[in-house]
Amino acid sequence: MPTPPRSPRVPAATSRGVPPPQRGASGRPPRPPVRRKRPRWAVRAVTALSVVVLASAGIGHAVLSGLGSDITRVDAFKDMKNRPRAGDGMNVLLVGTDGRDRISEEERRKYRLGGAPCHCTDTIMIVHLSEDRERASVVSLPRDSYAETPDHTDRTTGEQHKGHPVKLNAAYAEGGPQLTIRTVEKMTRVKIDHYLEVDFTSFMKTVDVLGGVQVCTAEPLKDSHTGLDLPAGTHTLMGGQALQYVRARHLDGASDLSRMKRQQRFLAALIDRATSSGLLLNPLKFRDVTQAVLGSVRADKGFGTDEMLALGRAMRNFSPSSSEFTTVPIGQMGYAVKGVGSTLKWDPAESERIFDALREDEPLARPRPKPKGPAPVRVPVDPRQIRVQVENGTRTPGLGKRVDDALAATGFSTTKVPRNATDRAVERTVVAFDPRWDRSAKSLAAALPGSELRPVKGQGPTLKVIAGAGFEKVARVRPADPPQESGTVVRGDEVVCGKQ
Repeated sequence: MPTPPRSPRVPAATSRGVPPPQRGASGRPPRPPVRRKRPRWAVRAVTALSVVVLASAGIGHAVLSGLGSDITRVDAFKDMKNRPRAGDGMNVLLVGTDGRDRISEEERRKYRLGGAPCHCTDTIMIVHLSEDRERASVVSLPRDSYAETPDHTDRTTGEQHKGHPVKLNAAYAEGGPQLTIRTVEKMTRVKIDHYLEVDFTSFMKTVDVLGGVQVCTAEPLKDSHTGLDLPAGTHTLMGGQALQYVRARHLDGASDLSRMKRQQRFLAALIDRATSSGLLLNPLKFRDVTQAVLGSVRADKGFGTDEMLALGRAMRNFSPSSSEFTTVPIGQMGYAVKGVGSTLKWDPAESERIFDALREDEPLARPRPKPKGPAPVRVPVDPRQIRVQVENGTRTPGLGKRVDDALAATGFSTTKVPRNATDRAVERTVVAFDPRWDRSAKSLAAALPGSELRPVKGQGPTLKVIAGAGFEKVARVRPADPPQESGTVVRGDEVVCGKQ
């Protein structure tokens, strides 16, 4: 028989007067088993988490009654056996599907959604809500991840298949939600408690009923494939434009990694919007939002009104600082598999650390010492990408090395071979740069308070710092966008506009 869903932890005494559960030798109360879910296009994952957040307001059965019937149900856990051990907290598999056949022809043209719907998955995320409901950990699983399915029945042909290699997103095509869950559980050894499946329609409705979601970008974003065209700055995106933002993959050379980074940024902003707008405290507004969204969502049979209420009671104080995001660490890009193609192979040790944290209900990020002094200045270009040659423009011995060491300590790629400038009577520190690298120059100047920017045509990509007599210190800086490397963990409040 299928394992029944596990309810979230309740207060020490329930409203019916039932005493708290007895603790065993381990010191933990016994836990009922649990269930979970999945996603695709950058969009799908984003929407699914929004549903979890929005459907979590502590309002009451009077307002939420009937909402469960708006959700299309799927028997995602039917006849599952030999599943991983349940841990503390709740794991939701968010799967995004295409669903462009449910969008109007006008919207398809406007937001570049041409082509036939594929009814496939593009984004898959595990969202872990901690047992105390004070933290949400979101792990993106790249769609091209190398995976091995368990034995299963093909849902299209009815043919019995032995386990075999696939790209992770192909599991849905072969066996739908059940095979996707089973494959993810086999790969991660994390037990999935609930399953949510969303599409373009869900995503756009969620953003629109919230009145838009604010995002910020340090550089212009233009993608001819999706039609995204955002200048640098802060923008409030409505449903269609938000869809373009999270779908864009042709902005730079790191298409999937940068797209997942934008998805994470958007999720953090959506959480901020939902929790700071008063929505979760307004029963009528909340009902309007959930009715608009849930009608285009598929969920497992165990995700109902009681689960929404239990989550809502626990998540009243949820905020972007409560959320953390990462992409499963990749060990090998372009891992070729016969009959499958080029895949992404996970880093065994680092990915195990991530999934261990989910199983043990621990934060994904390793503990970091609290930095001393003022917060780092946010800059448009990562200091690690900026090459710097330091020159001493004074007669003070060792000043060039002092500046070089300080810049290297805050992340800049210095030559580590400072030299003397031609002019040794420089008063104000100068940042000389080729105009083609003006954004890098601004980032470097932010680390040198009071410095002068001096364009020099033809200088090339290496920036030059001429330390002057007025030099005092190098200020700490950090990139405005979170790093793109897989396995890097960022908190929601590190990427929400105006709250970094």
